[in-house]
Amino acid sequence: MSAHAISVTGLTKRFGDKTVVDRVSLDVRKGEILGFLGPNGSGKTTTIRMMCGLLEPDEGNGTVLGQDIRRDRRAIKRRVGYMTQRFSFYEDLTIAENLDFVAGLYGMAPKAQVVRDTLQDLGLTSRRDQLAGSLSGGWKQRLALAACIMHKPDLLMLDEPTAGVDPKARREFWDEIHRLAQGGLTVLVSTHYMDEAERCHRIAYISYGQLIAQGTVAEVLQGAGLTTMIVSGDAVSAAAQALRGAPGVDQIAPFGASLHVVGQDAAALESSVNQVARQTGCTAAMAETSLEDVFIQLMGQTRDNMR
Repeated sequence: MSAHAISVTGLTKRFGDKTVVDRVSLDVRKGEILGFLGPNGSGKTTTIRMMCGLLEPDEGNGTVLGQDIRRDRRAIKRRVGYMTQRFSFYEDLTIAENLDFVAGLYGMAPKAQVVRDTLQDLGLTSRRDQLAGSLSGGWKQRLALAACIMHKPDLLMLDEPTAGVDPKARREFWDEIHRLAQGGLTVLVSTHYMDEAERCHRIAYISYGQLIAQGTVAEVLQGAGLTTMIVSGDAVSAAAQALRGAPGVDQIAPFGASLHVVGQDAAALESSVNQVARQTGCTAAMAETSLEDVFIQLMGQTRDNMR
């Protein structure tokens, strides 16, 4: 038996003359939570749909849960829970009625018991008779997750599930994801939130259709080879202007009353930042590179495939 829930090589998808996914190869171990990151339009959703059997790749091959992604798409769909970006349930039905409908689609029996168990597992019992359209973003998200896991899938694919959800609901959602993973469920989740990425076992970063980094957060940070410095003081605006285009400076980002200055050439960066700090009366200090710094750097190194 393979140790991988997902093992794909060279996945490619074109729409017209545009290559939206370009030779993506990815392995996801069973029971792992993999964060799938990238900017809007980077190909995350298209890649997920190819892996869960909704789209056939133009090139590439591989397996999902031991099933061939070309020949066994129907079998893959039945063993995967897929949560889309948008809330896709009937807003004029209650929570329980929506789950009853989904249970019927999967032919689950006894249906009433399956719905009761799912409501209880996801903490939805007290709201079972509330209309889906009246739910807050966090409760809609919980309903969507309940519908995705009620048929007991082996793999859960979540496409930006926490967009527009408040921080408390996001944290509760991620606590639930880790609980499911501890029970043996494999999870692939796309997200824009760096704090969510840091809660994954491993991350993979796709930009403009190409997978350009993957590993643990520590491995991705180390592999980027970036140095970060913080400039503080009353003249940070002047410092920012002086640093633009300076040797070693790749990124300048204001954070409150300070600047984060990032670059790949550590010696040149430190020299430029210290010189500008002296000229403007600011202070400069070394800092830890963030995941956001890395991803912005990676974006700048890839070509927009839609141009």
